[in-house]
Amino acid sequence: MNATDTRNLGSLSVTPLALGGNVFGWTADKATSFAVLDAYTEAGGNFVDTADVYSAWVEGNSGGESEALLGEWMAARGNRSDVVIATKGGAHPDYKGLSAPTLRRAVDASLSRLGTDHIDLYYTHYDDETVEVGEFLGVLDELVKAGKIREIAASNISAARLEEALAFSEREGLARYVAVQPHYNLVSRDTYEGDLAAVAERHGLGAVPYYALASGFLTGKYRPGASVASARSEKAGQYLATERGQKVLAALDTVAGAQGVEASTVALAWLAAQPTVVAPLASARTVEQLAPLLAHTDLELSEDDLAALTAASA
Repeated sequence: MNATDTRNLGSLSVTPLALGGNVFGWTADKATSFAVLDAYTEAGGNFVDTADVYSAWVEGNSGGESEALLGEWMAARGNRSDVVIATKGGAHPDYKGLSAPTLRRAVDASLSRLGTDHIDLYYTHYDDETVEVGEFLGVLDELVKAGKIREIAASNISAARLEEALAFSEREGLARYVAVQPHYNLVSRDTYEGDLAAVAERHGLGAVPYYALASGFLTGKYRPGASVASARSEKAGQYLATERGQKVLAALDTVAGAQGVEASTVALAWLAAQPTVVAPLASARTVEQLAPLLAHTDLELSEDDLAALTAASA
């Protein structure tokens, strides 16, 4: 990945693959997490994504494990100024929702775990419609002014609420969302394409899609009769049972075979070519899994390739 090939999210300059930190402290232990982070940054990557809730769903974990590992890694490498850290708040078991007091506590807890004085990109993880947009935008603006957050963004938000939030920020002169993180990939296009993408495009927001590889399904390793040892195999396997999933796999096989690359490389390249997408978000639980993800930045799909993939995933 060319480290000079960066894109802007507000004042931030990020490389075109966001490395997902959901696996750190879950399916990747400390040593493996450090190795993946080292390989990613050595390849030129600078954009690491985590959340305060990662990985509270694992027995024995309470949330914050990913942030804490990331903080340890940055302290060990002395590279805080070289990486763009994105994290999210609102879903941690101890800090649920987007009320002003909850967000203030959540941000301070994230800063402590990350061992830093600022978060580069802070997402509202899930919209909380019990809270008026003015309340959470007010506190986020306060945190930006205090230097604890550089830019703000939204994950899992409707087009209507995103539009409302952007209008409020504009009207009141508050910090405004610069990015959106939707569930978006070749087999899950409906959530983002349409109204939400239109709002992002109209207001100049960059998209950083999560589940970019559909929980691993778009790596091509899930096939009829195949057994895959992965914590996400059940979710990925669900796509195999659909006609859309089978058509997408066939199209990925064709394009990947012709290009001499892996299916995951093609899937990410298709996503990166979509309007508003700044950097697909994908995680790797081993260093070996990272290479085909990084390779998408060097793959330029032809119009025919893109059309074939788009048609297969319709």
